[in-house]
Amino acid sequence: MTPEQAAANARPGLASLVGAFAESPQTLRRARVLGLSGWAYHVSARAGALGDVRPETVAATIGFIAPEAVTDGWEAAAKTTPPLEVATWHLRELCRWGVDELGGFPRLSRLLELSKRVVSAVDGAALPLFVAWRAMPVADADPGAQAAVMLHLLQEHRLGVHVVAVRASGLTPLQAIIAGPEGETGAVAFGWQPPYPPAGPIVRRLMWAESIADSLAGQAYAALNRTERIELIGLLESLSHRFSR
Repeated sequence: MTPEQAAANARPGLASLVGAFAESPQTLRRARVLGLSGWAYHVSARAGALGDVRPETVAATIGFIAPEAVTDGWEAAAKTTPPLEVATWHLRELCRWGVDELGGFPRLSRLLELSKRVVSAVDGAALPLFVAWRAMPVADADPGAQAAVMLHLLQEHRLGVHVVAVRASGLTPLQAIIAGPEGETGAVAFGWQPPYPPAGPIVRRLMWAESIADSLAGQAYAALNRTERIELIGLLESLSHRFSR
């Protein structure tokens, strides 16, 4: 398994695991304590690690959410809670979820060791949101909490290189969404308004962008040898299966 193949194979497991935390009823319930709407929480929790920046900066960093939708969520949250405070709260909840949901995984220590090596190997150039999250202090030393943070960072890494690869391919974020599996449904979910571009002419370009993203992400997975990469992917798949039952 090459580093690029490892990055490609890690993608579904990471999306599933990070999604399991984001969609956890407990996470959503506790988010309401901050007095934020679901959308305002989503935007500020994800990008709050950047600190008190302008919504245009947040939109440019995230890439795939329509700028107007980012502005709505970011400014609504900022009226009640500083962005960094939302991110800090989100990180604390992530650690709590990791302790509760990942603590019983038999090979947790190995997952933590391998994922931490990949995260440490990431070159942060052009990945401001990943770097901001990697710099966030994690007070909880529990292995489950630490593993949850590593999974979050690996996912932010993938999302960040995907933005870079899409732009390098000549696609706009909206075009990439339309050409993807969710199409117009995904565009609506991310706040983009019609009319939408036709998907047919740009699907092949999106496939090229995905291969570039695998190559970029794979640079960090090169910190592991072939056997370790296979092992890490197996651990991610095994853990994600626990949440898909």
